[in-house]
Amino acid sequence: MKFIVAKNEHVDRMCEITDQAKRQLKGLGLDQWQKGYPSREVWLDDVKKGCTYLAVEEGEILGIFAFQTTPDVSYYEIDGKWLTDGEYASMHRVCVADESKGKGVAGKMFSYGFEMAEKSGFKAVRIDTHPGNLPMQRALEKAGFVRCGTIKLAEGPETGDERIAFEKIL
Repeated sequence: MKFIVAKNEHVDRMCEITDQAKRQLKGLGLDQWQKGYPSREVWLDDVKKGCTYLAVEEGEILGIFAFQTTPDVSYYEIDGKWLTDGEYASMHRVCVADESKGKGVAGKMFSYGFEMAEKSGFKAVRIDTHPGNLPMQRALEKAGFVRCGTIKLAEGPETGDERIAFEKIL
């Protein structure tokens, strides 16, 4: 498996994978990603910024994640406590294609994110997920993330929604 920066020609497949994830979340009875986010426009903006990465094997896109090196406004306030007080990288919009689930793709994406963060001089990576998204919570804990508390999303269609915040010290 290799990782590449997403380009415009990948957006259709990225949207397909996102739609699969939205269906799975809806099937779990969750409102996460049910309000039009992430959308094609979000992915196109990410492509323009060069912040989204694809897990690829034999030319097939297996998974997607956004990697952010600027502070996340949703992380300014936490009901709980972050493990670190300094600068951090964050990962968002993590999803794996249905046909690639259970094959360790998410874990490899997290590991790649950790590598990128370390190379950029960060000592920690933060991420959040819906309180009911137990599959993602298990994947995060398996990757070494520690539950730090809850945050409220500060922007986008899900503004005000509560999320569980995680951090991993590198």
